Amino acid sequence: MFDHFFRHPFMSRTGIDALRAECVVAALCQVELALAQAEESEGVLTAGTAEALASALRPEAFDLEALADDVGKGGNVAIPFVKQAKAMLPERLRSAFHHGATSQDIVDTALMLLLKPRLEACLTHLAKLRRAQGELMRRHRDTPMIGRTLMQQALPITFGVKVAQWAWGMVQAERRLQRVVDTGLYVQFGGAVGVHSGLDASGMTVMADLARILALAEPMLPWHTDRQPVLELIGAVDAVAVAAEKTALDIALLCQSEIGELSEPAAPGVGGSSSMPHKRNPVACARIRAAARQIHAHHGVILNAGAQPLERGLGEWHAEWAPLLDAVISLEGALESMVPLIEGLEVHEEAMTRNLHVSGGVVMTEPATRLLSRIMDSGRARNLAQRASEKARQERRDYAGVLLEEPDVAGRLDVDTVHSALAIDLYIGSSGVQVDRLLSRPDFQ
Repeated sequence: MFDHFFRHPFMSRTGIDALRAECVVAALCQVELALAQAEESEGVLTAGTAEALASALRPEAFDLEALADDVGKGGNVAIPFVKQAKAMLPERLRSAFHHGATSQDIVDTALMLLLKPRLEACLTHLAKLRRAQGELMRRHRDTPMIGRTLMQQALPITFGVKVAQWAWGMVQAERRLQRVVDTGLYVQFGGAVGVHSGLDASGMTVMADLARILALAEPMLPWHTDRQPVLELIGAVDAVAVAAEKTALDIALLCQSEIGELSEPAAPGVGGSSSMPHKRNPVACARIRAAARQIHAHHGVILNAGAQPLERGLGEWHAEWAPLLDAVISLEGALESMVPLIEGLEVHEEAMTRNLHVSGGVVMTEPATRLLSRIMDSGRARNLAQRASEKARQERRDYAGVLLEEPDVAGRLDVDTVHSALAIDLYIGSSGVQVDRLLSRPDFQ
């Protein structure tokens, strides 16, 4: 039961359901029948063989418990699967089933079939997320807030440009994932040692036909111990996880009571505490970050298993299966949380304004130094700007007013010029231009 309480809450329930044992068996059957069809089209099997196998093979008849019990004995599910499948076939068809294939051909290809719709679901969520981010950027293009570096107040930005940074990071990761889905989910077919033993030259043609039938990509060569396709896949998944985690981390930090610039969408029973009824915890951010951390770890396992010996992995290939599946449905779960989070994100502009002015404008020391350099050398300007900044902070006074009281400034700079140059709400650099630049892209039209 630990899965239900400690693992599944961070995964997509739809994804979990789509990877049930029955679904795995159905994918294994789909690969085997497609292989028979491909071999029949190349004359390796006699005409009508694929149809006869399809009629005799019954996915619902497999003993799932026996399959699970026997995986450890053979090292993978394909071995007991083929044994059970042949037992339900008439004698004349048994030699045609699994012809020229090895267990890794069937398992790797079945995994690609299982993962493809889950990855496509992730891309659907990402498209929805892009639309929501676009709306948020448009709405808050010019909403000023304080920017923060090393967790401290720095200089002003707009909330629109903060969202733009989130969105552009996500778009770049989405592109990587889209490329994998479009061209990087490969069929696997090489036979016992990856050279189509017993099929000779026709093996490569069978591999191409198999890819076409299953709507998977055709590899340059069989990839039994060349795990670059899997590394590309997990890398793309993890890139999206990083982008999602970055957004969730920023939101959670800005939801802190002392900052209060953002709140997660309100919903009955969501975000409560077991002991502190007043709390409104950012639980969507927590779910997203927990899923992302697990995906990072899964990536590490698969990366460490990437160099596999000779013509077949000895434990490395086997170590890929669970992390790969878990990573994808964890990403799907994270994106299921991310979309409504961004769509319903509560933005508290009054808190942004309050926090922008909480320092009395001392964050404007840098533009003040530039302004003072018009009437004195840069060293004196920097010292004066810092001295006035410290005085304004200690006395909790307006920075521009303190600066204008300095003897070296009074009467030498126009009062309106000083207040205008140090108007914190207007000192937002290229924030709006950056938002416009991103919104002009086709991704956000």
